[in-house]
Amino acid sequence: MNFPASGLYAITKTENKTADQIIADVTEAMRGGIQILQYRDKHPVDASYLAGALKELCHVQNIPLIINDNIALAKHIGAHGVHIGKEDGLLSHAREVLGRTAIIGVSCYDSVELALHAQQHSADYVAFGRFFPSNSKPLAAAAHLSSLRQAKSCINVPIVAIGGILPDNGAELLNAGADLLAVIGGIFNTTPYQSALAYQGLFK
Repeated sequence: MNFPASGLYAITKTENKTADQIIADVTEAMRGGIQILQYRDKHPVDASYLAGALKELCHVQNIPLIINDNIALAKHIGAHGVHIGKEDGLLSHAREVLGRTAIIGVSCYDSVELALHAQQHSADYVAFGRFFPSNSKPLAAAAHLSSLRQAKSCINVPIVAIGGILPDNGAELLNAGADLLAVIGGIFNTTPYQSALAYQGLFK
């Protein structure tokens, strides 16, 4: 399955939620028009079960499922790919484990140099952020619109922006060069269907 060229990239919010609640939330977000789903869970109880259930949902909706950080879990459940940061292992290792057709995304923070390196080593997309204050990643270093503009001039894979993105501030990221907007709280803090739907006008 190919990585979408644009759209809303939903990332699960799992804190203080049961697996059934997370699955229900994701189902609603899919109704709202998300283009891709990442399973992110910093304190998993049964990651194999939940990731497997999300994979089935994604299969029905023809949406790629990306696993955050965990290459082994992505391999185990047959996810479409993995997202890795600077502490999550080499891109080359992820490619070796998951294969040529897997989707591999790389966090590049505020560094176009990291993005160029990732692109040269077969990344399918690169992610920059955080751009706005974020409850999900309150300590993450800030990223700048200038990085998106620079990346757009030299990066040929899709560019993802993340960090405190809402329907009323997402347009400036897209105008600066982002192709997809990655969102956690903006979708899953309230009603996921309505919240996801509110972003859709940004991509028209």
